[in-house]
Amino acid sequence: MAPKVLVSDALSESAVQIFRDRGVEVDFEPKLGKDKDALIAKLRDGGYEGLAIRSATKVTQEVLDAATDLKVVARAGIGVDNVDIPAASQKGVIVMNTPFGNSITTAEHAIAMMFAVARQIPEADASTQAGKWEKSKFMGVELTAKTLGVIGCGNIGSIAADRAKGLRMKVIAFDPFLSQERADKLGVEKVELDELLARADFITLHVPLTDKTRGILNAENLAKTKKGVRIINCARGGLVDEAALAEAIKSGHVAGAAFDVFEVEPAKDSPLFGLPNVVCTPHLGASTTEAQENVALQVAEQISDYLLTGAVTNALNMPSVTAEEAKVMGPWIKLAEHLGAFVGQMTEEPIKEINVTLDGVASKMNVKALDCAVLAGLMKPQNAEINMVSAPIVAKDRGIKSSTTTQDKTGVFDGYIKIVVKTDKRERSIAGTVFSDGKPRFIQIKGITIDAEIGEHMLYTTNKDVPGIIGTLGRTLGEMGVNIANFTLGRNQQGGDAIALLYVDAEVPANVRKALSDTGMFQNVSALQFAI
Repeated sequence: MAPKVLVSDALSESAVQIFRDRGVEVDFEPKLGKDKDALIAKLRDGGYEGLAIRSATKVTQEVLDAATDLKVVARAGIGVDNVDIPAASQKGVIVMNTPFGNSITTAEHAIAMMFAVARQIPEADASTQAGKWEKSKFMGVELTAKTLGVIGCGNIGSIAADRAKGLRMKVIAFDPFLSQERADKLGVEKVELDELLARADFITLHVPLTDKTRGILNAENLAKTKKGVRIINCARGGLVDEAALAEAIKSGHVAGAAFDVFEVEPAKDSPLFGLPNVVCTPHLGASTTEAQENVALQVAEQISDYLLTGAVTNALNMPSVTAEEAKVMGPWIKLAEHLGAFVGQMTEEPIKEINVTLDGVASKMNVKALDCAVLAGLMKPQNAEINMVSAPIVAKDRGIKSSTTTQDKTGVFDGYIKIVVKTDKRERSIAGTVFSDGKPRFIQIKGITIDAEIGEHMLYTTNKDVPGIIGTLGRTLGEMGVNIANFTLGRNQQGGDAIALLYVDAEVPANVRKALSDTGMFQNVSALQFAI
């Protein structure tokens, strides 16, 4: 059956056609996002696995609770303030955005705003159209040879920096994640924030709104700026303290400002409104026909890729996995889930810590995705709704400490995954690999080497290495009507600890497990199930 997607905001017809061309069933209802009750009813009854939105649709907890089949929400644009990401993660719903489709447009808008505030263009236009000719009133400044301070030199910030260099500006940048090598390649000078504030003639912000960046230009930092500075914000409202900036403009310390974003939007009122040489636009950074078309096409491609191939692009609540990675990693992700599921089914007491080791080829793969798969397998026996998206959230809520080690090839296999789980009472370990046929295999349990194909229904036993174990297993299971499809035995030494893994046709009933336990030959008898 083809996956089904709902488009609840206005996307271009070209984007809707992408779904159809890819074999995805799509319902295009661009006005639905503005009607919460209608949206909830549609999602509850529609069987939708994907939801494509813009800003009008609010994906709240209530909406997510109704959308029981939903797997992915994708926002055409960078901002996801209208999506309850923690709630989506708890529900196992991937949240995507399209952060690069409007990068050029937003950077160009910042440059346009910089020109506007440098030459007082909006005020001069209004004055001239009012029949005045106030040529001497609007004395501007050149951009050439001025210093532009870029706060946040990521995708959009780096484009703005490149355009500014074309205007013969000196560009300095503050970004904790900007390497010196990247700065050199961009042709910008990497500086600390205080130095940027002291040197910049213009400051443009290009960072997300986080606890660390909120109010990055507050009263204290505005006081550190060069007298006559002009400030441009086309990133996020809340990065600049608008009241403090208004006071700095009134005092003459700041010569002007250009804002496309505000602390409260829609901005009906702001301390900046009505001040001289302040340019304001209604969040137009991404508002070009090219950008709107680009993000719409990207969101359709991203949803289709995920639902059809498992590729995850621009996800905000789980690791991204390319289509190429998805093909190669599929068996390894399945192995990681199986390893987690084995321990999860064997462990009844609370898990305190899990350590994952990725060896050889596994260590070169998408580590975060494999970690998520292990956690999903580990916790799914207790909660069938858990998946790779929600597993890390649930693990954190339960206080489970998780660590991962990567290492070069250390054994006979090209690569393997090993997990060690600790509780207050015990420690359990299991390792597995993927053979050339693409099938995951268990290769070690409790430090005992084995080679076990993984089946949907399995029986796991532990015992001392004594004669009669195989006979007891075969006889008891045979007498009680359980067919053995395959089995694997292992021991650490002659007469030491031993294990058996049996691949059976159906779940082993409790009375069969009790019969085996009653023989007195087994320390543990467990029925296991795996999603094959």
